[in-house]
Amino acid sequence: MIVRRALPALLLATPALAQRLSPLEATSPEAAPLLARLRAGGHTLFFRHADTAGEPCDRSFRVGDRAGQRNISPRGRAQSARIGERLRELGVPVALPVLAGPVYRARDTAEHAFGAENVVVTEGLLADDYSGPRLAWVLDQHRRLLAEIPPPGLNRVLVGHRTPPIMIMGDPVAGRAFPEGGALVVEPLGPEGFRLHGIVEFAPIPGGGFHAC
Repeated sequence: MIVRRALPALLLATPALAQRLSPLEATSPEAAPLLARLRAGGHTLFFRHADTAGEPCDRSFRVGDRAGQRNISPRGRAQSARIGERLRELGVPVALPVLAGPVYRARDTAEHAFGAENVVVTEGLLADDYSGPRLAWVLDQHRRLLAEIPPPGLNRVLVGHRTPPIMIMGDPVAGRAFPEGGALVVEPLGPEGFRLHGIVEFAPIPGGGFHAC
C-alpha cells in the first residue's frame, strides 16, 4: 500500500495489501522478508504502545494526567523491554532518538524499550482521542513522520497509538490487525508519501494485544 502525502485521503493499495493484514511474529518464516528489509535500514517501525490489559480505561483525556489515563500493565512494561532486546538480537539498526507520543502508554513503552535518554516526546504522535480540535494536524504529523526518510542504514522508530494509522491507512491495519506492542513496517518515500509492507510482533503476549476499553 502506498499512501501519498499530497492526497492524504486516497489509499492506493497493491493487491497484496488491499485487505486486512495479519500480524506476523518476528521469528516466523513469513516475517523473514520484512526482517531483511529492516536489517538493511531505510524503513520506519511504527509501534503501537505495549499491553494495557486489566488497566483502568482513560477518564480525563488530558496529557500529563497519568492517573486519568490507561497505562501499560506490568506485563506491558516487560513486553516493552523485550521489544528493545529483540530488535538488538535480530540485528535491526535503530536511529536515535526514538519518537513517542505524550500519552503515557506510548511514552512509557518507548522508554522501557529504548531507555528514557533515547526518547523524544512529540505532540505529533498524540492519540486521536486526546487531540480534540487538533486532530487534522495530528494526522498530518503522522503522515509527515511516516514519509520522512531515516539516516542511511538505520530505521526510524515511532511509538504511538492504533487509531491514527487506521484513519490514514484504512482497513489493512484496522480490526485486530494492529495489536498492542505490534509494529507497522513502513517504507518512507519522502514527498511521495510512504509504503506499508506489513505488521510485525517482536514480543507478542499470548492472549494479549487488545484491551477491553
